[in-house]
Amino acid sequence: MPAPMTVTEILDPQCVVVPLVASTKREAIDALVDALSLTGRISDANAVKKAVWERELQRSTGIGEGLAIPHGKTAAAHGLCLAVGRMATPIEYDSIDRKPVRLVVLLVSPPERTSDHIQALGRISRLMTNPAFREQVYAATDPAQLLELFRTAERG
Repeated sequence: MPAPMTVTEILDPQCVVVPLVASTKREAIDALVDALSLTGRISDANAVKKAVWERELQRSTGIGEGLAIPHGKTAAAHGLCLAVGRMATPIEYDSIDRKPVRLVVLLVSPPERTSDHIQALGRISRLMTNPAFREQVYAATDPAQLLELFRTAERG
């Protein structure tokens, strides 16, 4: 049986944006999709933005405690793709707990990778339930520091 996938396996270091400057959830999502596009992990940024936004309109992915995990499935994704942005300034996100969002973790995958997509969402959620880890991530000052926090937590 293959080892469980880790966040850092599917997160390209170039797709870690610290600080992410955006004032709306749409701007934040668009900026992270653009980061994926620059690395060639997706073939069509507009198709990805549309897929993620359509999912967002069904129900907000602001899951509380300052975290949002927007996600979508599209054939424009070359495998599981992850981009992370630590907000320069927390933004309003229609979160379930009404708190502003401080970290946006974008997950995009091809339609046929449903179980991997769900596994990745669960993995991110589990890591972020640790309050001490969450606060460290929210305080990260650059992409390398944020990536190292995830690596360390996953080795934990």
